[in-house]
Amino acid sequence: MNFKQKKDLIQFLETVMLEERIELIEKNVNERTRYVTVVLENIFQPQNASAVMRSCDCFGVQDLHVIENSNKYEINPDVVMGSSKWIDLKRYNFKDENTLDAINSLKKEGYRIVATTPHTNDVLLPDFDLTKGKSAFFFGTERRGLSDVVMDHADEFVKIPMYGFTESFNISVSASLVLSHLASALRRSDVDWQLTEEEKLDLKLEWYKRSIKSSEKMIERFKKHL
Repeated sequence: MNFKQKKDLIQFLETVMLEERIELIEKNVNERTRYVTVVLENIFQPQNASAVMRSCDCFGVQDLHVIENSNKYEINPDVVMGSSKWIDLKRYNFKDENTLDAINSLKKEGYRIVATTPHTNDVLLPDFDLTKGKSAFFFGTERRGLSDVVMDHADEFVKIPMYGFTESFNISVSASLVLSHLASALRRSDVDWQLTEEEKLDLKLEWYKRSIKSSEKMIERFKKHL
């Protein structure tokens, strides 16, 4: 469908939606971003990955990328608290080792590869320069951290400031701290961090479809009149 047809379909679907849900979707679609994104590499504790998904929703980051090498990610509904309905989950699981495929895919989309790690002294999170362009923040497991593949292909390394004896945060806490900082920093900046009008329209349509139980039947009815 073209842009106008999508707008017409949205208006058609709105006829069966509550006004409060329409207003909430309109508000949230304007707060979404793909300027920064999150990548989880081979996380073995599904509750941690699910907590990261919830944080992505809370801080307006639309896409969560999950690299499944030896560990498959299963969404934990008790942790995500419904956030999986609003986030786009992108999995990389076609091979035994999928990290390089994820990196290459993100680089083709124009993302800088940013490794979050306590073991390098590149840039502290408050000093990270968001004006350089889109950034994909990679997070590894608590046991091993990020793989050598990520470390070797990273464009930058970011470290969360810490002031205690423990060398690292839990993965879900790390992601939440990073996202909280980025969400605030983006909104204070002059960076064009919001979705394009076409992306907003596509996302709004997708959210409408996920909000209406009979959406597919309604869409078929709509298409018959095109």
